[in-house]
Formats: sequence, structure tokens, C-alpha cells
Amino acid sequence: MDAENTPRLRVLVSDGPGVRLDQVTLTVAGLGHDVIARESSLPDVARITATERPDVAVVIVHEGTAKALQLIDRIVHEAACPVIAVLDVQDREFINEAAQRGIFAYIADGNDPQEMQSAIDIVLRRFAEYHALEGAFGRRAVTERAKGILMERHDIDEQAAFEMLRDQARRTHRKLVDIADAIVASRSMLPAQPSATIEATGRPEA
Repeated sequence: MDAENTPRLRVLVSDGPGVRLDQVTLTVAGLGHDVIARESSLPDVARITATERPDVAVVIVHEGTAKALQLIDRIVHEAACPVIAVLDVQDREFINEAAQRGIFAYIADGNDPQEMQSAIDIVLRRFAEYHALEGAFGRRAVTERAKGILMERHDIDEQAAFEMLRDQARRTHRKLVDIADAIVASRSMLPAQPSATIEATGRPEA
């Protein structure tokens, strides 16, 4: 492994007491990464992930798989970083459950530097792809909402609404999604439409 060409990452190593924790820590550090913490306590993991913001978390799984799943839950939500599970055995049920909770990779041996670095590379790539896809879905949702607002306000069809967005983006040299976002945001700031009774009489119905 060429450590000089490997980006230096901040890695949280969690769970797995004693020798096992030490071995995985040495493997990660030997790759040139910074091990920012070694924890097995859930409250400490929450605190550390919130303040240290690791790039990758490595969760060691031993007999207490329920605790490992709790750690994965907490790290995924608190750290917003990819999680690698280090497994002593090939436990398919655990792997499936952990995947649902957000792990991006697992390895069977945390002592192999090449396997560890390969897992790190894979999770960082998958994590980036996941967020890129999530961002694409988010941009599409904003655009669809903006088209709906324009269709309602101008009594036009979907194609005409899209053309309005596109034309405005071209005129202002802005991204279409930025125009859409501004439309959605401005609508949320507008007052509610008055009721038919108020419009007709000028006062609320008694």
C-alpha cells in the first residue's frame, strides 16, 4: 500500500474491547490515517461523532451484535459518515440488518491493511454516490414543486411551466434548480388565500 498517495482520513474505531480494538486501531494508523477516537460507549460515540466529524467509522462486531447495531445507528445519524463493519464471522442476518441501518461495507478481518484500505476506498465512493443521487432526487423534487406552483398561478400546463423556469434561468444566468428553489421559497412566505366568504363580504362569517 502506497501511504504517500493515500488521502489522510479521520477515522473513528468503535466497539470491541481489548486486543481486538488495539489491532484494528494499529491497522488503520498503519495506513497513515488519524484514529480520532476508540470508543465502545454509546454516549461517548454520540459526543465524539458530533464534535470530531470523522470521515469514516469502523465498528468492530463481536458477541454483542445488538450493541453494534446501536452503534451503527448512532454513528450514521450523528456523524453522517460511512460505516465499515468488522466481523468475526460471516453473519448474513447481521449484515442484512446492518445494511438497512446504513453500513456501506464489511470486512471479515480488521488486521489486513490492504483489505481495510480497499474497504475505506469503497465506502467513500459509495457514500459520495449516495449523496449525489440523493441530491439529484432533491433537485428534481424542488423543480416539480416549482412547476406545480407556476401551473396553478398561471393556469398553464407542465411543459409551459418548465419553459418558464428554463427561460428565467437563461435570462438571469442562474441554474434552473436555483430558480425553482426561489419560487418554492417565495410561495411559503406568501399569506394564505382568503376564504370565499371573506372575499365576498369583506368580513369573516359570524
